[in-house]
Amino acid sequence: MIDSSAIVQKLWNYCNVLRDEGVSYGFYVEQLTYLLFLKMCDEQSEYLNQPSFIPGDYDWKSLRRLEGTELEQHYRSILENLGKEKGMLGEIFRKSENRIRDPAKLKRLVDLIDSEVWIGLNIDVKGEIYEGLLQKNAEDVKSGAGQYFTPRPLIRAMVECMRPEPGITICDPACGTGGFFLAAQKYIIDNYPNMSRDEKEFLRTGTFRGWEIVRETARLCLMNLYLHGIGSDIHAKSPIAAEVDSLEAHPGIYFDMVLTNPPFGRKSSITIFNGDGSMTRETLAYERDDFWATTSNKQLNFLQHVRSLLKENGRAAIVVPDNVLFEGGAGETVRRRLLEQCDCHTLLRLPTGVFYAQGVKANVLFFDRKPGSIQPWTQRLWIYDLRTNMHFTLKTGTLSFEDLKEFVKCFNPENIRERQESERFKSFSYEELMQRDKANLDITWIRDESLEDSDNLPEPKALADEIIESLKAALEEFESLREELEK
Repeated sequence: MIDSSAIVQKLWNYCNVLRDEGVSYGFYVEQLTYLLFLKMCDEQSEYLNQPSFIPGDYDWKSLRRLEGTELEQHYRSILENLGKEKGMLGEIFRKSENRIRDPAKLKRLVDLIDSEVWIGLNIDVKGEIYEGLLQKNAEDVKSGAGQYFTPRPLIRAMVECMRPEPGITICDPACGTGGFFLAAQKYIIDNYPNMSRDEKEFLRTGTFRGWEIVRETARLCLMNLYLHGIGSDIHAKSPIAAEVDSLEAHPGIYFDMVLTNPPFGRKSSITIFNGDGSMTRETLAYERDDFWATTSNKQLNFLQHVRSLLKENGRAAIVVPDNVLFEGGAGETVRRRLLEQCDCHTLLRLPTGVFYAQGVKANVLFFDRKPGSIQPWTQRLWIYDLRTNMHFTLKTGTLSFEDLKEFVKCFNPENIRERQESERFKSFSYEELMQRDKANLDITWIRDESLEDSDNLPEPKALADEIIESLKAALEEFESLREELEK
């Protein structure tokens, strides 16, 4: 068996060679994904007898037999012409261009990719190679690319709690590389092996819809989905809206389920360059009639947006930072409305050290949208504390699905109305929550051993990251206050 990390390292080592030639890590990953995509499309046709949607003049076979200037010119022609195709294929290659100017280096990369039968490897190459490379890019150059990645064990746990079924529609308004879509697809295929032909077709073409504001990330998502058989009619309309700020307006369609991890960062702003050359930053707040509160807090806006996307009785699981749980003003308004108008039934407190945004404290909030009612829909909020006395890092002691199994068991997806409290799983009534200052949902009850025993302290870097994150949060609060005073 070939380990995915070994394949990623092999490709990454060659990335170092390209970097010495002036090709940045980010551009290398970009070019690698183009070539891997062409190669895997060729393999699907050759080994799996699937029809190829890549025109013969621009497929992998047309590329691998060339070298020198002819190779460089043809590769440029492939990117340009595939970008003109209609549908999903055109979206994948739109605005693509060759960044590897040295034909010898390009030939070496083509030969490296051609030496493997990628689909034949006993790993999820289609996802792990792409994401492994971008993970290394984030780790090695601190580029921030990791903001688009949710730990795969966490995605799996969220999907297993939500239990998607054939025939439902699933949305991710900040879909990144499509991790939630791929996990939901796998869950449905594994748990419903006897789907009808119509159900299989709907899973392929009608189940998933997403938005991604960053073009290169949306490109990776489309490649990932296509190679997994989602939206695999390559000339059909793309299931992903690229370079679109999903918060700006409601799309006019509603979904049975939303699974998402919106980008970290509390405030939305735009930079304005004035006529005299000076620069100012203005807070960006979204004025929407379907929002409970107008705010520049990006996470609060995403939470409101997710609620607006759900059909009646639709279900959501969303990753939110701690400030969403305790922030006053608009934050309090949103929490109170959420508890009143939705069944906000579960909160998972995540440990630090599992996201690339170091020191961030995040949670997963599970809620169902409900019809209008005089009585509040939330009866009890169940909170699972996976944070207190738990320490994880990105390189050693990484979060695994085993660490989340107990939460999934406590969640009891078969019947969330029949749950049992445990040391880490407690419930709080609606009345108790409303009596808390500002309807604060940042609730802890487990004794923090690090406060009493220095041997249990997190690593110094982890402590420093948490302090920095707290200081940033405080600074943003003061900035917001100053802006309000100036107004």
